[in-house]
Amino acid sequence: MNTAETNHDNYYIEQWKPYLAERSLDARNEIVLQYTELVKRIALRFKGSYSHFGQLDDMVNQGMIALIDAVEKFDPYLGNKFETFASLKIKGAIIDLMRKQDWVPRNQRNLARELDQVYGDLYATNGCAPTNDQIAEKMELTPAQLDRVLQQRHNSILLSYEETINEQMNAISPIGVEENGSSPEKELLYGELKEALIVAIGQLNEKEKQVVSLYYYESLKLKEIAAILGITESRVSQIHSASVLKMKHMLSSYR
Repeated sequence: MNTAETNHDNYYIEQWKPYLAERSLDARNEIVLQYTELVKRIALRFKGSYSHFGQLDDMVNQGMIALIDAVEKFDPYLGNKFETFASLKIKGAIIDLMRKQDWVPRNQRNLARELDQVYGDLYATNGCAPTNDQIAEKMELTPAQLDRVLQQRHNSILLSYEETINEQMNAISPIGVEENGSSPEKELLYGELKEALIVAIGQLNEKEKQVVSLYYYESLKLKEIAAILGITESRVSQIHSASVLKMKHMLSSYR
């Protein structure tokens, strides 16, 4: 570990010392206040896929509850980053809220499941990712109709993908203090999942890689991505839906 990393880690632990020493509400709340923007950023990413603005407050409130829980369970002496640990818990809490509230219309969920099933069947038959033309033919749709389905079903496909990622990350995440603690096995599995994500992204075409990178790594909204790429927002939705459908399938196969 270099000097800069050591200094950063020492500073990081110093931030937590008052809370670790006292476990007081005041000390805990000081840490929570430092990470409220993290909750807002995550909630806004989800909100960008939904049309009901009033639900943003619900997502932020749920995320704040998860943030408090993350502060209470995190151990900085393990050498891991709190932002990663907290992000998993915040995303999981928001996804649970969406699932309970059923914010995605049931007919959209049903068609998203049909898309997923058709994609999986074609993948198993062909031994590779199916094209949109092959999916459209299997679903007895025209390519234009499939594009509209991908655009309209963006919300449910995205939520399904987020659920898959979050469940797998939480199942093996070595970060923080859980009931069974950290272990070399969990560290190994965590690294393997990250490699699986890299491989999944690598199998996307160039336009899909651009959209995924701008959405997940730059945290841009669909409208902002459309402006950068010089295409319509609906086209971004179509590309993103196709991308997450591919990635969800590849990651669902990961064990």
